[in-house]
Order: sequence, then structure tokens, then C-alpha cells
Amino acid sequence: MAAFLLDVDTGIDDALALVYLAALPDTEFAAVTASPGNVDADQVARNTLALLELCGRPDVEVAIGARAPLSIPLLTTPETHGPQGIGHAVLPEPQGRLSPRNAVDLWIEKARGRPGELTALITAPLTNFALALRQEPDLPELLAGVVIMGGSFYYQGNTTPTAEWNTHVDPHAAKEVYAAYRGRPVDRLPVVCSLDTTERMELRPEHLRLLAEAAGASVPELVLPEQPEGQRSTSDNIVIRHLSDALRFYFEFHRLYDQGYLAHVHDFFAAGVAAGTLEYSARPATVDVEADSPLLAGTTVADFRGLWGFPPNARIVTDNNPAQAFTELVSTVGRLARERG
Repeated sequence: MAAFLLDVDTGIDDALALVYLAALPDTEFAAVTASPGNVDADQVARNTLALLELCGRPDVEVAIGARAPLSIPLLTTPETHGPQGIGHAVLPEPQGRLSPRNAVDLWIEKARGRPGELTALITAPLTNFALALRQEPDLPELLAGVVIMGGSFYYQGNTTPTAEWNTHVDPHAAKEVYAAYRGRPVDRLPVVCSLDTTERMELRPEHLRLLAEAAGASVPELVLPEQPEGQRSTSDNIVIRHLSDALRFYFEFHRLYDQGYLAHVHDFFAAGVAAGTLEYSARPATVDVEADSPLLAGTTVADFRGLWGFPPNARIVTDNNPAQAFTELVSTVGRLARERG
């Protein structure tokens, strides 16, 4: 059984990642923690609890840690993910309660209690992870592995010309995390899913139609560019209905910024890397983050050739297989949606 520690800022692509992992057979969520990012930490936690219940995982402990970045004010992104973080979807109010524990303490307790067993997946700004590393510097040895969605190296940023969103929200945390991994063995280094490869994950209306078919929905799920913005799904399948409403908002956002009627599902790809279900290749590099420059804050830089003279501190994903990834997504999430009805 694969066991995960997740840190999320549930947004639309985090939501898809959560649903995908919940749909995999023999997966355990040791804990899911909320970082402020796409929306504030309280809304992240509500979204996460509701999604886990939607997927039949009501007993997962969900906790909040930091409520703001380490050194700068919080910037959220309602224009990208909607005011509640999940697009046009309106999830039922969660029945479960938020854990009273601090996310950072929870991560450390779980990692210490199960050394070498838990894979960490971080699809949010690195605030909570940086705080956990401050408190437990041996966390890299306690975790089975770490996968980070963040950064942009030889690719245009999606927040500034050079910066990716998660890193831009808390560049100081990202800088601390990469510094903490300097000098570690290569097999202990985090796998970094940056925009260079996550933006190849272009989910399109056709994938939603196939997903609904795999779920056994009674009517086709047709989310089309000529339809009115904000049109709601009428699917008889509850999982398909909520995913469709969330992703339609994402399609509309990408079209507004001249990227086409599609959704870059960054966090789903990172989830598949963490789960070992999606094809990818990676190269070691030394990564650093510009934290304080007004022009370049949040910019990630990778030294693949050792020009800085420092050892690698990350493994950067350099290639992936979108066709294989979406076949896997449709099959796996379709099965869960069929089971949930």
C-alpha cells in the first residue's frame, strides 16, 4: 500500500490530484495539510474535507499550519480558481471537522512514527514544508520520498515572466527547502514537477466526455467552448458533476489568457509521479530561488552543469507522457466515479 502525506492549497488542479489519488487502489492518506495559496488556508481546508468526503475518504485527518507566507503578505488567485478555489463547483458542506493539531507538528509526528514509509506530495507553496524542516532537519531521511509541484526553469512563468505560482507565493520558503536538501544523497532529493513539463498536461473537453463515459454517466458530459460561461453540469454522477463544474472554470480562465479552451492540470501530474503511475524522466540539478528581487521574486534557477560548485539538491522532471497520463486519469477516476454513483 502506498501511503502519502499531502500538503495542498486546494484549487482546481489540487482537487483533481486529490480525487485521482483517492481513486487509486491501496492508497492511504496519512494526513492532508492545508497551505495558503490559491485561497486562504481555512477555505483550502474546507475544500479538502469536502473533496475527501466526496471520494469516500471521510476519516482522513486534515490540518492547517501556516496562514501566511514566511516573510511576505499572502496573495491568492480567485481569478484562476474562483472565489472558493474550486471554480464553478459548489461542494456539499463537509461533515468532518478540521483537526485541532498544527499541520507542521502532524507531518513531523507521522514521519517520525513511520520512518521510510510515507511519500510527501506538496502541490502548494512550500510554507508548511519549510517550517517542518526547521523543526525536524532529518525529515528528508524520515520520508520515503518527496514530490514538489513548483518552479519554472527553461519555461515562461505563469505568475510573472519568470516565476511559477506556488514558488512566487512564498519564495523564501522555497529557498529554505532547497537549501535544506543540499548535500543529501541523490535518491533522497525531491522530485520537482515544474511548468516545463506540467504545462504539457493539457486536459480538454474530450477528456471530460471520456471520463463521464468511464463513470457510466447516463448522459454525455459536453463542456464546449460555445456554451455560456458558468453553465453547470447536469450529470447524474456526483463526482463527474463537481469535477466538470470545477474544470469548466479552468477552461474559461485559460481561454481568457489566450491558451485555448483547456486546463493545465499541474497537480494531477505531480500526484501521478508521487504514486509511481505516470511516466516521466528526471535529472539532478542544483536549484536556488530568488526571494527578494522586486523584478525576479519567485524565479527558480537550475544549475545542471555544476557551475556554482554546489551538489545537486533536486531532481527536475525533464520529460513526461501526457497521452499515457490522461488514459490513466480517465480509467482510474472513472472507476471511482462509477463506484460513488
